[in-house]
Amino acid sequence: MNTTGTIDRPLTHDPKKQAPMKPSTSEPAGSATEDVTTTGAIDSRQNRTREMQLIPEALARAHMHERLHEAERERRAVRLATARRMQRRAERASMRARRALAMAVMQ
Repeated sequence: MNTTGTIDRPLTHDPKKQAPMKPSTSEPAGSATEDVTTTGAIDSRQNRTREMQLIPEALARAHMHERLHEAERERRAVRLATARRMQRRAERASMRARRALAMAVMQ
């Protein structure tokens, strides 16, 4: 059984494989706009579809890029806090050494 597709249920959803529309005999000739080649429209429709399919991927890529930058900023902040802590510890040790030296010289 070889049935043709309808508007609601086309045989295929690929516009390139669909049959071209034939002019209706009930409409007077020239009532509609003249036929033009639709390859540009089909190509742009397929490009839009391809672009729309890539939107989630681009969003995920941007999200991961932002997360990587955020993680790098956090690592820098942790390193800075650690460096400041170590600097304070070194300053306290230096002060203890100076005091011990001063006490040794005084006696």
